[in-house]
Amino acid sequence: MDLQFWTWIIVGITFAIYIGIAIWTRAGSTKEFYVAGGGVSPLANGLATAADWMSAASFLSMAGIISFSGYDGSVYLMGWTGGYVLLALLLAPYLRKFGKFTVPDFIGDRYYSNIARSVAVFCALLVSFTYVAGQMRGVGLVFSRFLEVDINTGVIIGMIIVLFYAVLGGMKGITYTQVAQYCVLIFAYMVPAIFISIQMTGNPIPQLGFGGMDENGVYLLDKLDGLHRDLGFASYTSGGKSTLDIFFITAALMLGTAGLPHVIVRFFTVKKVSDARKSAGWALLFIAILYTTAPAIAVFSRTNLIETVSNKEIDKLPDWFKNWEKTGLISLEDKNADGKVQYFSDTSKNELTVDKDIMVLANPEIANLPNWVIALVAAGGLAAALSTAAGLLLVISSSVSHDLIKKMINPKISEKNELIAARLSAVVAVCVAGYFGINPPDFVAATVALAFGLAAASFFPAIVLGIFDKRMNKEGAIVGMVFGILFMLFYMMKFKFDWFGGGTEKDWWFGISPEGFGTVAMFANFITSIVISKFTPPPPIKVQKIVENIRIPSDAGNATH
Repeated sequence: MDLQFWTWIIVGITFAIYIGIAIWTRAGSTKEFYVAGGGVSPLANGLATAADWMSAASFLSMAGIISFSGYDGSVYLMGWTGGYVLLALLLAPYLRKFGKFTVPDFIGDRYYSNIARSVAVFCALLVSFTYVAGQMRGVGLVFSRFLEVDINTGVIIGMIIVLFYAVLGGMKGITYTQVAQYCVLIFAYMVPAIFISIQMTGNPIPQLGFGGMDENGVYLLDKLDGLHRDLGFASYTSGGKSTLDIFFITAALMLGTAGLPHVIVRFFTVKKVSDARKSAGWALLFIAILYTTAPAIAVFSRTNLIETVSNKEIDKLPDWFKNWEKTGLISLEDKNADGKVQYFSDTSKNELTVDKDIMVLANPEIANLPNWVIALVAAGGLAAALSTAAGLLLVISSSVSHDLIKKMINPKISEKNELIAARLSAVVAVCVAGYFGINPPDFVAATVALAFGLAAASFFPAIVLGIFDKRMNKEGAIVGMVFGILFMLFYMMKFKFDWFGGGTEKDWWFGISPEGFGTVAMFANFITSIVISKFTPPPPIKVQKIVENIRIPSDAGNATH
């Protein structure tokens, strides 16, 4: 059976499962829509959190970046893994004990101010839309290759699917759909990795295989280093980025993780604080399976790409290349008219252009794996993108319906009308997300990295100070969040989109990339918040007592509602 048939079968079955779960678990109240009724088990929540966390950036793009950047690409691996640990240990249990559905809700109540709530809503929408653009782009990539439609049509198909189960099911539907999506995506990620590890090294464990030897007794990483040097690229196992930039990107990804509203809200779906801790542990285990496999897939795909394409005759290129060429995501220009593919780091001589985001999807085809495995990877990529997109859309809709309409505009709104407003907000959010998916600012992981920078610059200081500094007041938090997000936006617009005079990599401040500047903006937020709070009145005694209470373990059992 051909690839397209297998793709329709496997993707069709997985979509039917997602939609069936959404219908079965549809939300009937605002509590079910926002936090799944607060009765999800730690194991199920761990699976759902892992699926929510492992987006198109993790599934499709992270290994692609590592495959091209080598050592430099490891910042994404370190930042996203470390960030989840930081979130689980430092923030999640305290936020769960505070008992608010959303991050803007926490900030609005902790800082006793609707202005603070409004700023938090703006930041949540900005972070979520930036993040969801990468997910919709990932959906478009999968559809464009495997269903042979253009990327824009693929994005629209993805919009329709995610709209159905996000709007109908709310957090309750999304949670149980994400449990299924995790099972699909991890199976889809591991099966080809195991196959290719056996092919290339004889070791069925990918994490060990990419450090092993090929059939000639040459270590795979040494072989890839040699291929890179022959083509003029930097050695795969050494980096080109400055240590400072690597530090700042890793920190931005870590701290941004701890401020991501769609991940934080998952810890409100369990019954009690201890369950939040348990689900964080389960999620970390499930995330680690994929994250420890990504470097292996990167090495396998990069080695296979170079060996099957570089210096090969153009009219004898393998079928996988021709198939991907139709999508426009890989292209070839025979500059010297010698009939061969010249792949070099020197752009004046290089004839091959490859989109980083295709490496995980193309990897099984390059390795000549069976069609059902290739189709399975397509289903996994869709599961990863759609699971995170759904979580983000819920954050967007709850920010509008709960934090903006219910808490500020119309406090007397009925639960039925609030639920309608939440669903309408999700519809609008899907349309906006689709637009950004069709017109993305960069490849998937880079777009997502900017979202992390924005979250680090805005939410992280406000949340940390809100939990650990009872003297932090509304004036400090508001000014800090506004300054942090605007500072990050300015730098991002200047060097990523060439606004405000633009500039090249040589013009970066202190050599820090836009993806890493969130750390600088975060420090600016912290300093601004603390200084302003010292010169303005302290928060009310009632608020200070709440802050003291959420850090007292002996009272943790009280927060079971």
